[in-house]
Amino acid sequence: MGNLVGSWRFKEPSTVEECDSTWGSDSESDEPTAEDDSGISDSVSPAESERAAGHGGDAALQLTDSPESAPKMKRSFYAARDLYKYRHSYPNFRKSRQPNEYRNLRFYMNKIPLVPDGIYIEEILSKWRGDYDKLEHNHTYIQWLFPLREQGLNFYAHELTQEEIKEFQSTREAKRRFLAAYSMMLDFYGVKLLDKSGNVARAPNWQERFQHLNESHHNYLRITRILKSLGELGYEAFKAPLVRLFLEESLCSGTLPNMQHSVLEYFVYTIRLPATRRRLLRFARKHYRPAHAFLWGPPSKKGACGGGGGVGVGGGSSGIRAPAPTPEHHRRGEENTASSRINVSSHDAIMCQDLVGGGIKGFPDLGSYEPGLPGQLMLVSGRRERSEFS
Repeated sequence: MGNLVGSWRFKEPSTVEECDSTWGSDSESDEPTAEDDSGISDSVSPAESERAAGHGGDAALQLTDSPESAPKMKRSFYAARDLYKYRHSYPNFRKSRQPNEYRNLRFYMNKIPLVPDGIYIEEILSKWRGDYDKLEHNHTYIQWLFPLREQGLNFYAHELTQEEIKEFQSTREAKRRFLAAYSMMLDFYGVKLLDKSGNVARAPNWQERFQHLNESHHNYLRITRILKSLGELGYEAFKAPLVRLFLEESLCSGTLPNMQHSVLEYFVYTIRLPATRRRLLRFARKHYRPAHAFLWGPPSKKGACGGGGGVGVGGGSSGIRAPAPTPEHHRRGEENTASSRINVSSHDAIMCQDLVGGGIKGFPDLGSYEPGLPGQLMLVSGRRERSEFS
């Protein structure tokens, strides 16, 4: 028996369908109900893509309402595989790949500075808040503020280990600063963190910041990293409200049209609970135009996982087996930006901006809470229909 366990090897998925279990465990009707299409009480959120199949593109926007004239789009296998590994706690990582120095935790305890800049976390939180130019153009801090179990572009930043994650989650001071960093980044994007449940709304500066975010596609990579890090450090429930807000702004309000594909291809799929992903995707399907070009399921009842046909609401992926991954898979459509060559398996280039000016209810260290902001979203959290994370 020991030999069998010892000889086990993780088998990498080779198709988008093998990476995406969102609809495989669906026990609900494929059709949304009239009363509550999203199932999340008017306030949650989903995924990411970079420039029209690769973080921030306009290919999705160039589609027309005519199925004949619309270009055939496919889901990114490399994005799907990257997020599959993340949701399953990196099954290909058999052991910690570095000494257990807890450098991420020590950084958040204000004991060591960010390398190579030599800046401590308290200085970042106090002096960079509202300095949008610094948050936009500095590319070394994001890997320290939002650590993952995968290597980022800043090779001075250390990857998280499972042992460090446990220690971090039990350290109040580190968690307080982590939420302050999250709040700072949200403000940079024009979003305000409202409470301890992770509910979000437009910030007072939303118009200016949304205009910037709509054109700053490399920030979509950063948002993917932020969402992943939330899940790693104990704030899984914070993801859905932010993703839902971005879905509403990109699909319904039209304030972030360039983010549309990134939200669906990446942001949604950072969420570990399939039931939550389904609700967000049902909401997105209702508002996506053209409707026939929606790629993210549910699969059509006729040949649900087949490779053909799926141009309609059910066609969830290409059905094509992927070639062996190479370092060259950074091209447009595979989570990349025009300015930085980044492997989709390490969503690194992340910029931030001004912290939320109004503060957060429940977080006295971050300021005061101003209720009644327009566009405020509320999340019914803690309700988990299923316990599996896949």
